[in-house]
Amino acid sequence: MDDPLLDLVTRSLEDDKGQDIVVIDLAGKTAMADHMVVASGRSGRQVSAMATHLCDRLKDAGHGTVRPEGMNQADWVLIDGGDVIVHIFQPEVRDFYNLEKMWGEAVVTDGEPAAH
Repeated sequence: MDDPLLDLVTRSLEDDKGQDIVVIDLAGKTAMADHMVVASGRSGRQVSAMATHLCDRLKDAGHGTVRPEGMNQADWVLIDGGDVIVHIFQPEVRDFYNLEKMWGEAVVTDGEPAAH
């Protein structure tokens, strides 16, 4: 990846043992962001910790103060990192909303389009 913000986000999620990390390329598809990252945590506690650490790392890297949405329940936390939108789910909630399917061919895993 050549995007430092995207690299920071994915590295943070990987460092916190995020599961099934998927990058969705939004460039040219929407004005809201260039990428969407979807990841899972095993529990509300892990989802919350992953979100907190990511927000701290974004701030430390000079991206300003980021306020996550959904921390009270911690079954789905949304972080607007500007050009990268991050969704961190508990697995059953992720399965229910299935954001990856919504974006179809835009889904990229490890730099390659995902097979469907």
